[in-house]
Amino acid sequence: MKLRRLKEKDATGMLEWMHDPEFQKNFQIDMINRRMEDIIEFINQSQTDRIEGQSIHYAIVDEEDEYLGTISLKDIDLLARKAEYAISLRKMAQGKGIATEATRELLRIAFDKLGLERVYLNVLSENINAIRLYEKCGFVYEGAFRNHLFLKGEYRTLKWYSILKNEYMMQFGGGYKSNLYKDTSNSIIL
Repeated sequence: MKLRRLKEKDATGMLEWMHDPEFQKNFQIDMINRRMEDIIEFINQSQTDRIEGQSIHYAIVDEEDEYLGTISLKDIDLLARKAEYAISLRKMAQGKGIATEATRELLRIAFDKLGLERVYLNVLSENINAIRLYEKCGFVYEGAFRNHLFLKGEYRTLKWYSILKNEYMMQFGGGYKSNLYKDTSNSIIL
């Protein structure tokens, strides 16, 4: 597998996880009502080469270039050298180590290529599977915003995690070499 820019052909796979009610239980934004046109517009807007203040969204794909999920660095701030992490995988790609490998590759891009100091995220406190992934990838728990969101008629708590460049370096030694499938013709270029 590899990371590459999103393409219009990924829209069907994106809608699959967005329209899955089980998947949506752990999302802060209601995506059930997203339409194909919305996804194609999102993909087209993600094609910018500008970094500052923007988000970078990558498709996670297999050796046949089938879309498996999306992984992102959002709200990139080059002055403060930080960005927010996000990932979503199709059901068929879950439980296979794909999220771990893709996250490690994204952290390599964040720290080695973009020179960021901090990558952070927040997660609903009951999303145990996601929390396991984040901790496995080196994210450190920072604290909780109790009853911070009002979703689907109830208050929900957010847990905050981050990984700093020095923590990444200690865990992966910098220059992390993933065993992602490499196809230089479609590799992501910043």
